[in-house]
Amino acid sequence: MYGAGVFYEDAIEELYPQACAQAIEEKGLDSVAPPQVEVTEVGKQGFTMKATVTVRPVITLKQYKGLEADKILPTVTEEAVDRELQQYVDRATRLEPVERAAAMGDSVVIDYEGTKDGVAFDGGAAKGYELALGSHTFIPGFEEQLVDMKAGDEKTIDLTFPEDYHAKDLAGQPVKFAVKCIEVKEKKVPEIDDEFAKDVSEFDTLAEFKDDLKQKIIDRNMAQSEARFRQALLGQLCDQVDIEIPEAMVNAQVDRLVESYASRLEQQGISLEMYMQYMAMTADKLRDDLKEPAVTQIKQQLALDAVVAAEGITISDEEVDEEVKKAAANLNVPYEQVIEGLDKEPLKVDLARDKAMALVAAEGKPHLVAAEDDGDIKVTEVTKDDVQEESKEEANGEEAPAEEKPKKRTTRTKKTEEAAGEEAEKKPAARKPRAKKTTEEGEEAPKKTTTRKKKAEEPKGEE
Repeated sequence: MYGAGVFYEDAIEELYPQACAQAIEEKGLDSVAPPQVEVTEVGKQGFTMKATVTVRPVITLKQYKGLEADKILPTVTEEAVDRELQQYVDRATRLEPVERAAAMGDSVVIDYEGTKDGVAFDGGAAKGYELALGSHTFIPGFEEQLVDMKAGDEKTIDLTFPEDYHAKDLAGQPVKFAVKCIEVKEKKVPEIDDEFAKDVSEFDTLAEFKDDLKQKIIDRNMAQSEARFRQALLGQLCDQVDIEIPEAMVNAQVDRLVESYASRLEQQGISLEMYMQYMAMTADKLRDDLKEPAVTQIKQQLALDAVVAAEGITISDEEVDEEVKKAAANLNVPYEQVIEGLDKEPLKVDLARDKAMALVAAEGKPHLVAAEDDGDIKVTEVTKDDVQEESKEEANGEEAPAEEKPKKRTTRTKKTEEAAGEEAEKKPAARKPRAKKTTEEGEEAPKKTTTRKKKAEEPKGEE
């Protein structure tokens, strides 16, 4: 477009969002996706446009009270407490150099270079790489062949990459690694006693520390059990909704998921473009993978909104302020900084959905799920009071039926992008290169395609 047309285009781009928003408000439309705008006439007197607006579908819930779902009452074994304790032991364990041959469980510092048909391949070389033998960090067979190496030893390792290796040019291919051992280190594990408890906790005795760990496991498992129960009820609530979701609404939700996914990748130091290249995935494929969870999320939101409407749930400004204060405390930032410029309306919607979900859970009918000695699951119908009583008993340290390990789920229903999007994130799960060690050229070391565990400030126990 040239001449005056350029100015018309700039004016339209500046004015139409405000004009659309005003028209939508005047018509009282509940828009759920960006409007599709078509400019029909442009002139010196102004311009005329036509906007197609996707409005929120009207739904009717058949039932939202008295929904039934399994509810696991978890138990805590001594083995579970020991696993929790072991994480503190691992953190307190130190590595010390030794002048002997490496054994499984040791760490070795190595230089290595991989070649295929005599030619070095990308990501196959590093210097001064510290590798824990038995960690399964590298491809199968690599770590095992470093056993019995001493500082100064060199050897060539013959390996074959797994058939499902992410780099297609290496998958299933035979390679050689020239390895030089620089140093061997062994673990120095602390004595697990009262002194250890004092060093890693606020308790004076190991017994007190283990009791605290047990209670934390109980609390965590109870929260996970409740979250799982709510998630099951939410799924049933969605089953009460029979509705055709507009395509524009789905696309808008997919846009939000892609944006959220890109943000999470960036926190790991990976751009969305890098990730898709790494995974040999196109933008269209990513969006296709996210469509199903997007539909699920929309159904969840619409179903909860229907409960909000049916129950006349409202959120006061005071409740919003309280939620903002909690968020500010969690973020360790001033309340004024969080509240400044905050649009309270979306938060009110989220909090209303939270209340709706709490009501559905309170009116739900739990089925107590307990593990038999033979591992079979028995489902017994109980009342809400029975469940609450059993929960109290467990919190007091009394025995409860053995737990079927619950899947970790988000506990806040307002974060439906996380709750329903778990499956989506599993599909395109990021495999971030180790930041700790890089090759001479800045390439990634040849590792397995599994994601490594993240270090946390406080060890997380097994679920």
